[in-house]
Amino acid sequence: MEMVLQILILVLGFVCLVKGSDWFVDGAAGIATKFGIPQLIIGLTIVAMGTSAPEAAVSITAAFNGSADITIGNIIGSNILNVLIILGLSAVVYPLTVEKSTLQIDIPVTIVATVLLFVLGLDGNITRIDGIIMLGIFVAYIAFLIVSAKKAQNQASVASENENLSDENEKTEEKPKSIAFLILITIVGLALVILGSRFVVSSASFIARKFGLSERFIGLTIVALGTSLPELFISVVAASKKNSDIAIGNIIGSNLFNILFVVGLSSLVIPVPFSPAFKVDTMVVLASIVAVLLFCLPKKRLSRVAGGIFLVAYLAYFLLWLV
Repeated sequence: MEMVLQILILVLGFVCLVKGSDWFVDGAAGIATKFGIPQLIIGLTIVAMGTSAPEAAVSITAAFNGSADITIGNIIGSNILNVLIILGLSAVVYPLTVEKSTLQIDIPVTIVATVLLFVLGLDGNITRIDGIIMLGIFVAYIAFLIVSAKKAQNQASVASENENLSDENEKTEEKPKSIAFLILITIVGLALVILGSRFVVSSASFIARKFGLSERFIGLTIVALGTSLPELFISVVAASKKNSDIAIGNIIGSNLFNILFVVGLSSLVIPVPFSPAFKVDTMVVLASIVAVLLFCLPKKRLSRVAGGIFLVAYLAYFLLWLV
């Protein structure tokens, strides 16, 4: 009876994720348009932090409970899933165009953050000093994004003034959504996404433990998948709506947020042990991010073929666990 209840909770979680992600993408994209903020900035900040809330909650709670393998495993596993599964699926749904700034700044910063995690974990612990370093880099990066967003907003306002005269007739034909409505559906959508992910994580973890799976395996796969479901649904929905900037910005931003903020904050709560076994998994994260950069450099685009390769790569990674 308890197993049936957990399966029902799992299904309910997926329903919340599907509807919530749809509203959240519409709201975030609408707000970006209203304020003249590039969708890439929205994806890298608001969307990324919002969808990474489950990872933060799970990892910090696990740190408090002394479950280091879930704290680190959840973050590393989520970052692997973000690139290989979520970007892979998103690119298969619709080839993703990559902004120049993403290739020159955001992806390289993500690579640096991943290398930093690997280096700081070599001694077997992510200490409070390590956490301060991570959070310092995170704050600096967010400050840079804010400055970039202000510059982009100023440019957009000038461009919109020039377009207002020619587009006035088209705008009167379609009733624009109010900013209050856009904010409302963004908040409600995010709430549904987070609630749904919590349902999925709790029920999936219960089912996994019934089969006697290890804590590290649960952290890298089951919990990582559950906490990455917001990114999965939001990025795939964004790709289907041809909002490439939100799809890619969400993933890159989430990976950065996971490493610099979530691991950094968790280690401030309590120093987090970094198992030697995670070194291999961290290298998988690094290789996947580098692969994104290499695939996108020639045409500033992540193709369906690249997406398919990512999906096969994750399947190979997962099968290694079963050998």
